[in-house]
Amino acid sequence: MDVFSALQTSVSGLKAQAFSLENISGNIANSQTVGYKRIDTDFVDMLTEQPPSRQTAGSVAAYSQLTNSLQGNVAATGIPTNMALSGDGFFTVQTKGSDAAGAPVFSGTSLYTRRGDFSVDRDGYLVNGAGAYLTGQSLDAVTGQSTGTGPIKISGTSLPAKPTTSIAYAANLPSSPSTTSGSALLGTLPGGDARVLAGTATTPPAVAASDATAFVNSSLAGGELTAYSGTGTPVSVQLRWAKVAEADAKAGTSDTWNLYYANQTGSGTNAGTWQNVGTAFTFNGSGQLTAPAGTSLSLPNLTVNGTNLGAVALNFGTGGLTQYGSASGQITTNTLQQNGYSAGTLNSLAVTSDGKITGTYSNGNSVALAQVGVARFSAPNALKAVSGGNYAKTVESGEPLTGLSGTTIVGGNVEQSNTDTAGEFSKLIVTQQAYSANTRVMSTAQQMMSDLINVIR
Repeated sequence: MDVFSALQTSVSGLKAQAFSLENISGNIANSQTVGYKRIDTDFVDMLTEQPPSRQTAGSVAAYSQLTNSLQGNVAATGIPTNMALSGDGFFTVQTKGSDAAGAPVFSGTSLYTRRGDFSVDRDGYLVNGAGAYLTGQSLDAVTGQSTGTGPIKISGTSLPAKPTTSIAYAANLPSSPSTTSGSALLGTLPGGDARVLAGTATTPPAVAASDATAFVNSSLAGGELTAYSGTGTPVSVQLRWAKVAEADAKAGTSDTWNLYYANQTGSGTNAGTWQNVGTAFTFNGSGQLTAPAGTSLSLPNLTVNGTNLGAVALNFGTGGLTQYGSASGQITTNTLQQNGYSAGTLNSLAVTSDGKITGTYSNGNSVALAQVGVARFSAPNALKAVSGGNYAKTVESGEPLTGLSGTTIVGGNVEQSNTDTAGEFSKLIVTQQAYSANTRVMSTAQQMMSDLINVIR
């Protein structure tokens, strides 16, 4: 390497250190930018083709090294729609191209970001602080099924009422009931026998108001819950069990129970009426349910106080109904839940760890409204950085892989910049010294060239 080559090499050193300084300054400037990924600098030596004995150190080139795979700290914000990714991946977003008739028109091209400071704008879209709109799957609030993909829009409409179609029920019926009347069995009622001893009654018998007191005294409370009609009208469903037959090996009978619900509740001095569901529930000597077969029973035309709930499935599952001994002689209700609710208005939003945006409504229900779009890349550091903390896919990064795949979403938090300010200041000092050293090389080479010219003179 001659003096002229040394001069050129020092120039390449100045350019490389200036490039490094530019990255350092950008990292420090963005140390408080949400989701920012610092850009490091790689230096590569550039050698000329020479035999080993004549090999020189050569010049240098500088290249950017992205740190997209390095996660920043997660900080709580208290804003429920803010979200941070704990693990690999990027939020899928789109930018707004223009407005048409007061509504945003989106670019249609997916970008990827770790910036999760999303909030709901005036149009109901989730947009982050850099103006990128979160995309994903919108879900039907009633069915939970996907209604399409694209920018997520939170609807402010009320949640429609959902009628009760199933009741989950699990209980233990005491083998020796303790009733108010003192009798373990429901006898013949004054108004007629309201028992179903076998199979399913074509016309389920009912307990008239005049027989209600005798029936209540000879039966056990089986639980009460609020169900809802198609219009969201709340209905109180009261259940009672009556044992109608004891096991008798000679007679070939099993322990048999009947289930009733109050189809007309009492008020004041007026007694209510009770409807038999029309099915015999039998148990063997081990306390296991032997009939009806299956894990559920349909209650057709369930009507309470004139409000018709339609057909409701009573789901008791496998082993949900048992007949074991009980010291109290009362029914122990383990599960009594239904799937309906009244109409409600949206009160608040939240983000679950699996990426569902859920809405909590005034009726107390929380339902999933959208699924956040998340993409992963085989080579995330090969993505192309664009403005606003967004990244675009490249040939080197590969195609996006959808899904969390072990990554979790932390709602009410954001990921901070992964810039280490102290580390950047250290690199700043080293860069400054390297830049100054290259200028000394240039001044030395210049002096040597002057000396050479003076020799000729």
